[in-house]
Amino acid sequence: MIGITRLLMNSNAFAQVLAAAQHGHGRAPVRVSGVIGSAKALYLAGLMEHGQRQVFVVTYSQQEAEALASDIEAFAGARKAFVFPPVDLLPYEHTRISGDLASSRAKAMAALVGGQPCAVIAPVRALSRRTVPPEVYRSRRFQLQAGKVMDQDELLRQLADAGYEMLPKVDAQGQAAMRGGIVDIFPFDLDEPVRVEFWGDEIESIRSFDPATQRSTVGRESVTIGPAREFLYDRAALERALSAIEAELARVKASARRKAEPGSSPDRSPGTTGRGRSGIDQLSERVAEHLEALRERGYFDNDEQYLPFFYPDVSTILDWANDAVVVIDEPERVRESARGAEADVRETYASLLEAGLVLPTGAELYIGADHLIGRLEARHQLSLSLLSRGDSDHAIMAPVSSPELFAGRFDDLVHEIRKYRKRRYRVVCAVSTPDRRDRLVNSLSVQGVVVQSPISVIDPPEDGTVTAVVAEATSGLLYPDIRLLLLTDAEVYGRPKRRRRPAAVDEAARISSYTDLHVGDYVVHVNHGVGRYAGVHTLEVSGVQRDYLLVEYAGEDKVYVPTDQVALLQKYIGVDDIAPRLNKLGGAEWAKAKLRARESVRDMAEGLIQLYAARESITGYAFSADTVWQHEFEDAFPYEETPDQWRAINEVKRDMERSRPMDRLLCGDVGFGKTEVALRAAFKATADGKQVAVLVPTTILAQQHYMTFTDRFKGFPIKVAMLSRFQSDAEQRAVVEGLKDGTVDVVIGTHRLLSQDVQFRDLGLLVVDEEQRFGVAQKERLKELRKEVDVLTLTATPIPRTLHMAMVGVRDMSLIETPPENRFPIRTYVVEHNDTLIREAILREIDRGGQVYFVHNRVHDIDEVTAALMKLVPEAEFGVAHGQMPEERLERVMLQFLQHEFDVLVCTSIIESGIDMPNVNTIIINNSDSFGLAQLYQLRGRVGRTNRVAYCYLLFRKGRMLTETAERRLAAIKEFTSLGSGYKIAMRDLEIRGAGNLLGPEQHGHIAAVGFEMYCRLLEEAIKELKGEPKAPEPPPMLIDLPVDAYVPDAYVPDSSQKIEVYKKINAVDGPERAAELAKELADRFGPPPAPVENLLIIAAMKPVAGELGVVSIVAQRNEVVIRFAEGVRHTGTNLMRIVRSLKGRVTLGAGRALTFKIRTQGLSEKELLNILVYVITEMNEACEAASQ
Repeated sequence: MIGITRLLMNSNAFAQVLAAAQHGHGRAPVRVSGVIGSAKALYLAGLMEHGQRQVFVVTYSQQEAEALASDIEAFAGARKAFVFPPVDLLPYEHTRISGDLASSRAKAMAALVGGQPCAVIAPVRALSRRTVPPEVYRSRRFQLQAGKVMDQDELLRQLADAGYEMLPKVDAQGQAAMRGGIVDIFPFDLDEPVRVEFWGDEIESIRSFDPATQRSTVGRESVTIGPAREFLYDRAALERALSAIEAELARVKASARRKAEPGSSPDRSPGTTGRGRSGIDQLSERVAEHLEALRERGYFDNDEQYLPFFYPDVSTILDWANDAVVVIDEPERVRESARGAEADVRETYASLLEAGLVLPTGAELYIGADHLIGRLEARHQLSLSLLSRGDSDHAIMAPVSSPELFAGRFDDLVHEIRKYRKRRYRVVCAVSTPDRRDRLVNSLSVQGVVVQSPISVIDPPEDGTVTAVVAEATSGLLYPDIRLLLLTDAEVYGRPKRRRRPAAVDEAARISSYTDLHVGDYVVHVNHGVGRYAGVHTLEVSGVQRDYLLVEYAGEDKVYVPTDQVALLQKYIGVDDIAPRLNKLGGAEWAKAKLRARESVRDMAEGLIQLYAARESITGYAFSADTVWQHEFEDAFPYEETPDQWRAINEVKRDMERSRPMDRLLCGDVGFGKTEVALRAAFKATADGKQVAVLVPTTILAQQHYMTFTDRFKGFPIKVAMLSRFQSDAEQRAVVEGLKDGTVDVVIGTHRLLSQDVQFRDLGLLVVDEEQRFGVAQKERLKELRKEVDVLTLTATPIPRTLHMAMVGVRDMSLIETPPENRFPIRTYVVEHNDTLIREAILREIDRGGQVYFVHNRVHDIDEVTAALMKLVPEAEFGVAHGQMPEERLERVMLQFLQHEFDVLVCTSIIESGIDMPNVNTIIINNSDSFGLAQLYQLRGRVGRTNRVAYCYLLFRKGRMLTETAERRLAAIKEFTSLGSGYKIAMRDLEIRGAGNLLGPEQHGHIAAVGFEMYCRLLEEAIKELKGEPKAPEPPPMLIDLPVDAYVPDAYVPDSSQKIEVYKKINAVDGPERAAELAKELADRFGPPPAPVENLLIIAAMKPVAGELGVVSIVAQRNEVVIRFAEGVRHTGTNLMRIVRSLKGRVTLGAGRALTFKIRTQGLSEKELLNILVYVITEMNEACEAASQ
């Protein structure tokens, strides 16, 4: 932050801190007290800069670690601070952890072994779990450098040893892929994957690439590839471990046999359960399974439980920081947290040993609190604390204090800045967004305060100046020693602005998920109807090889679809997860289904167009442009707006400022920021003296919105009220009176708002949340209101972009597609069902003051499950909620949960959408393999709504037989943790569900009959036809049948899904320029195209040009190729003859009803024939262009 750390050398206190850090381990550690707010981060950033050292900081919590890292980066710059988060589950308990968690840990490890000055911040719980020795991790890191010789097979071996998963395509961290001479790798410590291209045994180039588009972004000279997993070992370590595990299992079994002998004491030994041999049997079976996995595959998902057998000497992440300055943040709280972590592990391992789920040495994966604290105290040079303890001779008091909080009191802020500027202080205003900075600079300038832009990011500001910068610090500070006043969002606006992390999956990745085709998928052929895709097949026809997509229909009928007709195929997507019925080739069933759907969408389109036209003709109220108050209100939003949000906000405001009533639908999942759009619209309406009504389907949502609106409108003269059946008659009467006389500005309520006795003095805006959940009568009343006032409808279910585009011009819609990303992503674990884990997860959440969802989706035994949970966790209070409860009782339970009257809500998927419980940050989903991915995605989204770490446990019963569908779903769930293709499937399912909600149940049958993509196409055609828009002329189909191999060989693109993607791109080529660009893309992704692919690209480039010239076919006949033009197409004779003469008898011209060129093919290679064809078409095209000028 503009060189503030440079000023620290003028501080005597910091000079002592620096000296303590530089003297190393030989001296007694120094305690620095009084370090409030971001002063800790300032000192740590100063140590990095002035000491040119790594700094390793131990904190008492994950939240503190994240805040400290954010502050350090504000002072030191991006990628200078790394958090090493704990893995909160024991390794036997999970099969896969979240990709973001693995990535954060890998980045911290890579930073430590890399040696560059940086800060690594680790909660003490992360230190209690052992790691492999750092030298083992270093041995699996390797550098690749362009121009260096390396055997490709050796690279693949190194990737396998480092734990990479080999797949056809890379789209998530920890994956690698090979295609010919290209190897793609996505290390966990990089933000983008890299593409390594070989020429023989030489690395020709290294490039970063975008996993969504698979296109290269920037070139690199070199890259360091880190391991894809933390637990690493070689063959020698594996053999030692296998022997040690077998020996310990034998000892445990022998001990159990002795205990089971008559007359032995009944106490429970490790591996027994007090119930005879059952625990030992279970342990033996489990260990045997793991030993087999280790021998056969080397690695498996939760093999880390055996780390103590592989590496008997203790190593933790602290051992990776040998050259770093070790700092303890708040030592007393760190000790307390370490002891808490030890108690949790001890209790859990005792249960595991008793149940026969783990070997005794497994407990040694975690080190005890005393051991850990002893190692820390022996290593650290500094400790930081807010309060002075007075118990150390080596204490430094930081001369820092907190600045005043202004929280929007702008006049007071200006007065404070002027006061300190007169004292020659450097006043730095560090706000979180460029927009906030610009508005602050303008506002201060109006008050006569000159604000400087930073001249340099390295040099500090000058004495007596005011500077505004964009930087994210959690709080400000007043530092008299260096005459610095630092003000942040927290002081200026009253609350910090929390940055949203970039989306993990972008729009391109989501849209492409519609076109992913796999063998067995249902497809829709435009002409033949619904069939089953059976893969890409290479066939030889007339001596020429071509690829065809095989589609199977009812009655064992088959169609081989040429790849140049792949656009005629669409992936079948229905509204419900029900397999469609296959059509029969040649039958009338498909034509009838299309006709019925076409008639239905035409009727619907007519209604939409009439409504749209009627609304356009009505004169409504045009709201004023944004006021200063509007800007102040929007500045208080505690997150940085996403691009989607900005677009939606601007679209809503533009509608409101027009003189016709707004009727806009805002789509986006819970947490995507729809409510903020509604809040800004409501504020805009009240600024013009208009009233706002927010209509919600349930009283619990009314309560939530009421709390949100009240909190956000605090400090502004806006009266917010609520109207629902949970209020007394007197309270309801008071609100109704307030609406009538205008003393209530904003009302949030259920359908009670639509009652006849509710009259508004001047209603200007109606916000409707989840309209599809209201009854027929309420929807009719809403239809009337739409003619009078501006209406903004919110829906928590996204809709497909294809439907959005089809309805442009008949329905005003805004889409918010950016995934919700807070500072702490949701930690997702796929875990085998286990009572110990469930108890641990519930108690962990309760201990930090939070609440838990336990989702059990069967009503008939939900009370039994609740009783079992109450017995398992007697410390917790439980409640039950499901859809078969009376509505009023259900809402009362939800309200009690919201008000934290109990800790755990055992519920069905009724919580899937619409309900926001900020204090619930753990969700346990029982029998997760029985849920669809879309459901799991939405259920997981119920937690993680605040700036706290959230946990999602997806439980499955490993012992029971799963159906094939459930097995596939479970495999997808495992991938779901890394937002890979499972995320795309979930989003697709969600959007289709949203489409069903928007279109209404009467359209579901038509969507099921023809598939969603065909339905959207019919709808778009109907809307354009009814609006009188000219139909885009479709070029006549052109037949190209040449005696050349033109296909994508398996050796070039082995994966069939990617092959179809390539064919779609080739078919979309609209001329030579796009063909050349596609050739570059293919060379980038798959290597230099082989001859059959080059032939495909040449034909693809030529085809659209030939079509514009009037060519209808280019077909091989005996020993010639005939270019045939449509009847009536004429070209200048001189041009035609010039082409014929230039090819010296190889080409003849035919005239008649249709113009033809005939090319003799005898003696021509494939390449020569294509060159002649390109020459003929190009020459004719250039002649036509010249004639038209």
